[in-house]
Amino acid sequence: MIAATRFSVLDRSRTRAGQDGAAALRDTVALAREVEALGYHRFWVSEHHGVPGVAGSAPTVLAAAVAAATSAIRVGTGGVMLPNHRPLVVAEQFGVLEALFPGRIDMGLGRSVGFTDGVRRALGVGADEAGGFAGALTELLGWFTGGQRAYPGVRARPAEGLRVPPFLLATGEGAGIAARLGLPLVVGDLRGRAKAVAAIERYRAEFRPSAWAKEPYVVVAGTVAVAADERAAARLLVPEAWAMAYARTRGDFPPLEPAERIEAAPMSGRQRELYEAGLRGHVHGAEERVAEQLERAIAETGADEVLVTTSTYDRAALLDSHRRLARVAGLTGAAGAAA
Repeated sequence: MIAATRFSVLDRSRTRAGQDGAAALRDTVALAREVEALGYHRFWVSEHHGVPGVAGSAPTVLAAAVAAATSAIRVGTGGVMLPNHRPLVVAEQFGVLEALFPGRIDMGLGRSVGFTDGVRRALGVGADEAGGFAGALTELLGWFTGGQRAYPGVRARPAEGLRVPPFLLATGEGAGIAARLGLPLVVGDLRGRAKAVAAIERYRAEFRPSAWAKEPYVVVAGTVAVAADERAAARLLVPEAWAMAYARTRGDFPPLEPAERIEAAPMSGRQRELYEAGLRGHVHGAEERVAEQLERAIAETGADEVLVTTSTYDRAALLDSHRRLARVAGLTGAAGAAA
């Protein structure tokens, strides 16, 4: 099953201790070049507003930099949070990207609104803004097809007539929207398998073929950490697990720290509980073990593609993980990278 599955990478432009946002963004662009050489299918970037520890706030701008720095890998967003934007502007941005990099751009879209009340107010959206997502998404797609009727006489240029593949990041009701509109679905994460499978089953059952997709297409997202042995792979999970535990208890999402610093640091009981929970359930280990876990995950979800979302402090170890996964998946650049 692995051999028949596409593998792609999403990078959140996480900052690392002692590093500023500019360095994190440059690392994202460099990582795109590296995973392209390994043979991954797509490279996506994310949208976060006002979140400490995350530099990626303007995904279409960052996608342009990634596309300019690469030559073949598909480039997109995982995703643009549509409630934060006017559909016309989103169509225009992706139209420009597709015009500049034809045949390489993906339009990953999500329903989330701002991280905090203050961020939502700054963006001009309310906590309930996601309720109008289906209508906004229909309008957005209409700007590409020329079929939108809400604003007679207005046309999205250069988007109209272009075909930028849309992907919907969703579970629950969002999976139903993707099915009704005939869009590819992105579900995360690999740990919440039962919830993901339920969303995928609903999506497949309700899917209606469209101009965008003739049949269901499922991308399953999650952390995949591969190293020489189980312990080394588990340590790759430590920085993000601690960052999430810290954020849940302190309300502040910190830059990624080295694993050894985190393992030596004092934690409250609640932080320890959240931290240990954050380490569990991810696909990780040596190559043979990861292959077994991925085979099971793909079989259970019926995934057409796996989107790897791993974040860690050690950039060299992260690249080594992607390189090892490329070998597991039999990607085209893996043999050369191993030489």
